[in-house]
Amino acid sequence: MPKATTKKPIESPTDLSPKMELVKRRVLFVSSEVVPYAKTGGLADVVGSLPQALMKLGCEVAVVLPKYKVISPEKYKLKLEIRGLTVPMGMGEMTADIYSTRLGDTHGTVYFIQNDRYFDRDGFYGTAEGDYHDNAERFAFFSRAVLEMVKAINWYPEVLHLNDWQSGLVAVYLKTLYKDIKPYNNMKTLFSIHNMAYQGLFPKYVLPMTGIGWEEFRHEKLEFYDQVNYLKAGLVYSDALNTVSERYAQEIQTEEYGHGLQGVLGDREADLYGIVNGIDYNEWNPATDKEIPAQYTVKNHEKKVESKQKLLLDQNLRFNSQTPVIGLISRLTDQKGLDLVAEIIADFLDLDVQFVVLGTGDPKYHVLLEGLKEKYSSKLAVSLKFDNRLAKLIYAGSDMFLMPSRFEPCGLGQMIAMKYGTIPLVRKTGGLADTVENLSLDGKKGTGFVFENYKGADLLFTIKRGVEAFHQPKLWSDLVERAMKEDFSWDASARKYLELYGKLLKKQ
Repeated sequence: MPKATTKKPIESPTDLSPKMELVKRRVLFVSSEVVPYAKTGGLADVVGSLPQALMKLGCEVAVVLPKYKVISPEKYKLKLEIRGLTVPMGMGEMTADIYSTRLGDTHGTVYFIQNDRYFDRDGFYGTAEGDYHDNAERFAFFSRAVLEMVKAINWYPEVLHLNDWQSGLVAVYLKTLYKDIKPYNNMKTLFSIHNMAYQGLFPKYVLPMTGIGWEEFRHEKLEFYDQVNYLKAGLVYSDALNTVSERYAQEIQTEEYGHGLQGVLGDREADLYGIVNGIDYNEWNPATDKEIPAQYTVKNHEKKVESKQKLLLDQNLRFNSQTPVIGLISRLTDQKGLDLVAEIIADFLDLDVQFVVLGTGDPKYHVLLEGLKEKYSSKLAVSLKFDNRLAKLIYAGSDMFLMPSRFEPCGLGQMIAMKYGTIPLVRKTGGLADTVENLSLDGKKGTGFVFENYKGADLLFTIKRGVEAFHQPKLWSDLVERAMKEDFSWDASARKYLELYGKLLKKQ
């Protein structure tokens, strides 16, 4: 748990009144990842969905990302907008080609910045051997190209919605090199933090390459332990900050979760908000999901059993309606709580449960799970890969969903699981704390099972609570129905972002 703080709690913008007029905004999302074009994590899901939700509320929205090698012009019907756009850099000039395509099923636009020197590579940020040596240069170019692009296409957003360290320099450029140029000096920036652990730290000698002056290399600005920190750039120079859950906004102001930047965030507390991510119910909805054996709603959720039967059949496990299935879809890392799972795994699998795991990560967990699979062949199924079809089946076919994360800025798995009537077992941190309510002692409230202390014994106790509740049919059915009725749609989150944009544009 984070250490106690005397600071007031961070609150997301208040819900909009149903009668409140929605003011249309012009917003450009700047991100290094966007679904379906490029994805390594949850950032891509957010920037793939939130802009479309804002468009449905009447906003004028565009998205921009690098044109990576993996993005097929033919598949995504890319159109050349600008060839040879000049992009100033500290060492001279570079050029970029700008492509575009339609933003989902809306009238918005996705722009792609192409420069083969920087982005014609197999990876986005690096290879299995490590990060690319020139990431500082690659994303400085991307950030500067974004600002040159808006001038070239003559489309100036009111709000630049920046995401994670890869776009942090956009805010710096606006407050330095572009501060006296109209209409750049009227633009506002919102910087979204998706994970504090990734900061974009580079040696200070990269600063001249960015075109930013040494006067910005100070402790209260870009300097971070004698390095340049692109995440800190976004935190210091943006007009407002937000992260992807209210609790995570509080946690990152503590030493435990701040990754060295808790002081910076504390100084900007008045400008820091938490808004929980949404999920796309067009994709994640058991009522319409054709990739599961039988569709169902809250009114006939007993049809989940068909997905459970199919899941166990595919995983070579025997079906027993009285044995609960617990699913885990995750990166297999310490951050996701796999060290706790490893600590209690023998006692866990001695219970009358079946455990289905999907994901990849730290090789030590690959070895552990593969070894256990032989010993517990009737209880444990392990798929060390990414498989969207199997993920759908685990969400629908499991009875419970395990997320014992050490920290979790927001998390999508618990929200998807609840929509499918699969009850989350989670640790009380970040977005997990904001979205899952612990089952009350009388069983009449709650949507899942929550533990607080990061200890194996507490996780095991919580799993046992879940198993015990599973064997009480009325209690369990009510619990499933409450979970399925929760609304984590992007529409609810988009309305909060829209209000935050309004607050931002009123600031002097």
